[in-house]
Amino acid sequence: MNLQLFAQEKTEKATPRKRQKARERGQVFSSRELVSSVVLLTGFVILNLLGKNLLENITSYLKSTWLNLLNKEDLFTVTGLQKTFIEAVVFIAKITAPLALSILFMGVLVNFLQVGTVLSFEPIMPKLERINPLEGIKRIFSKRSLLELVKSVVKILVVGYLVYRSIFQIKDLFPLMLDMDVYSSFKILAGISFNIGIKAGIILFILSIFDYIYQWYEYETGLMMSKEDIKEEFKEVEGNPQIKSRIKQIQRQMARSRMMSDVKKADVVITNPTHLAVALAYDASKNLAPVVLAKGSDRIAEKIKQIAIMEDIPIVENKPLAQILYKSVEIGDMIPENLYHAVAEILAFVYSLKERRN
Repeated sequence: MNLQLFAQEKTEKATPRKRQKARERGQVFSSRELVSSVVLLTGFVILNLLGKNLLENITSYLKSTWLNLLNKEDLFTVTGLQKTFIEAVVFIAKITAPLALSILFMGVLVNFLQVGTVLSFEPIMPKLERINPLEGIKRIFSKRSLLELVKSVVKILVVGYLVYRSIFQIKDLFPLMLDMDVYSSFKILAGISFNIGIKAGIILFILSIFDYIYQWYEYETGLMMSKEDIKEEFKEVEGNPQIKSRIKQIQRQMARSRMMSDVKKADVVITNPTHLAVALAYDASKNLAPVVLAKGSDRIAEKIKQIAIMEDIPIVENKPLAQILYKSVEIGDMIPENLYHAVAEILAFVYSLKERRN
């Protein structure tokens, strides 16, 4: 059995780092169907709220414009046509601004709630595979394309049936509209269109929820990782374990080398006598208490003692004190107060030896 195949299976959820890298590449999860349905519903709701006022404004504008056109002497001049055109554009912009801004706001809001803030130019960068005919054919007959086709067919069938049912229910009203004025007929048609639009928007919104769930599933599935992927990512983030081990070894060697050079500055070396060695120095002008310059066990302890002998530094055997200093005091730290008396006695002995030699 090839265990490597199991290691390559994408069974693990994506790590935060992979999710972040996907966002940086512009690969984010969103449902366009949800945005479309919300925008459609927003448009029809705003039309319902502003419809009456909108219709009155349009009627009033058309009446006043028609009367003004009849009274204008410069209507068919360049200046007159420009003025009429500008007035029409300004009027259309004013009456459609609430609807357009509402739709724009809801579209941006729904997109933001799904995706958040993402700035990436990678999706629009030119790529060779996009102009490759074979890749294009693969995309046409891909699972995603088939799903999009199914969604489009479902939407057409659902909305088509809804329109058919809505019109069928009011079929008896159409002959009566022939005897109505244009304004009344328009109001009836607008009401029918609004009802169809709201129902279609609600149905499409319900369908978009299923699309949202599916898009989330597809996105999460696409981000899944194999155990080997996670190991490789860990190596990228934390570094290769072998390299890290080698770096730590070099750092220890450098620290040990510095420590050994500091032994030469020691006033005394306290030993176990064979397994431990601790080098102490005391400079009253710099420190309140003696400082541990170096310490070590076994081979390092032997090295410390060798340097002490070469530098003519006194070596004092004190097993309990050596053990306490080795276990409780780090290199570069001052000794604790409870050891002042014991160390002071040793330093006094060392200083007396130096005075005798001098």
